[in-house]
Amino acid sequence: MVPVWALTVALAAGLATASPPNVLLIFADDLGYGDLSSYGHPSSTTPNLDQLAAGGLRFTDFYVPVSLCTPSRAALLTGRLPVRMGLYPGVLEPSSRGGLPLEEVTLAEVLAARGYLTGIAGKWHLGVGPEGAFLPLHQGFHRFLGIPYSHDQHTHYPQFSGQSFAGRSGRGPFGDSLMELDAAVGALMEAVGDLGLLRETLVIFTADNGPETMRMSHGGCAGLLRCGKGTTFEGGVREPALAFWPGHISPGVTHELASSLDLLPTLASLTGAPLPNVTLDGVDFSPLLLGTGKSPRQSLFFYSAYPDEVHGVFAVRSGKYKAHFFTQGSAHSDTTADPACHASSPLTAHEPPLLFDLSEDPGENYNLLGSVAKIAPEALQALKQLQLLKAQFDASVTFSPSQMARGKDPALQVCCQPSCTPWPSCCYCPEPQA
Repeated sequence: MVPVWALTVALAAGLATASPPNVLLIFADDLGYGDLSSYGHPSSTTPNLDQLAAGGLRFTDFYVPVSLCTPSRAALLTGRLPVRMGLYPGVLEPSSRGGLPLEEVTLAEVLAARGYLTGIAGKWHLGVGPEGAFLPLHQGFHRFLGIPYSHDQHTHYPQFSGQSFAGRSGRGPFGDSLMELDAAVGALMEAVGDLGLLRETLVIFTADNGPETMRMSHGGCAGLLRCGKGTTFEGGVREPALAFWPGHISPGVTHELASSLDLLPTLASLTGAPLPNVTLDGVDFSPLLLGTGKSPRQSLFFYSAYPDEVHGVFAVRSGKYKAHFFTQGSAHSDTTADPACHASSPLTAHEPPLLFDLSEDPGENYNLLGSVAKIAPEALQALKQLQLLKAQFDASVTFSPSQMARGKDPALQVCCQPSCTPWPSCCYCPEPQA
């Protein structure tokens, strides 16, 4: 059984010309930076993803702008910060009236305009709306097989693995689910190979946010990184990312900065598709993929799970330095040994900001401004730059009205047994008969 709910797979097949690649974009759910074997986990069984890593480009510094499902998925599909689209605070619920605004231009729409057939399988989590108005078929996708939101409203908690994988990984239910996800990637790659399309298909694998550490061994691993889902610490926003395209992308590892926001402009460049006439927060890193140059991205900005215009971005990274102007824990990151990760850690302003050199301290353990020792001039200069970047960025971003503030309508919740009672607990889908 393929764990289709554990990940989102978007497939675009080019029709207009043989030159642009087919695109296979795989977006895992709640997967930590330290969960894959290729990123150092000692007991994960991920041979297919390891093969993609060995034969492609593995990113060490790939980020999402928000460490929650709905805003992260919106950022990937549009190349725009979620606050510009009103996809804040938190995530869309099964009965939410809001969703990804239809006027937003998605990656699927960009590629469809270039002659691509587009499809998505897996979790959507960008709204349902009246008559399914916000679902993928109204957002540029020609085919959709999946569910509209998280299945707990699958590496997403709770994990369900098929009989072929349950109890086999040696890493508990999360490891079993990850093993099955890896097998699904292997099946996809086998299908591409059987069609003779390996050299004509760009495969990108990454994830929407860091691990839900409140689930402990059931919730993934951030490796050496601090905290996880729901926070702006590295464990919440830095993700594994792989790019595989034989004959075009040389195998290797890159430490260049990149973001899920960059996928739309990058894929538009590689496919010859025009960019939408909107403000984009992503950049084109196709020269990095093709080995002809570096990523133009120099900085990254991170919003909290519940952002507002008063506080603006919580953290900024430029080069190797990252400053936290505000921090706040999250229930998603409870149970770790670090109290700064927990829901009990309140919204805290830092003046001066917390400052970390991520090239030496990716775990954000040593605040460069927190010791009595003399502060290096380079760190002080970096701090001034980061403060200026935050001020300029906050001034440039306009929040759209919140889609979550549109309220809820229980009738919008998808139900396997329409008109049943008691609503909505009766909506559980009956098991198929043998």
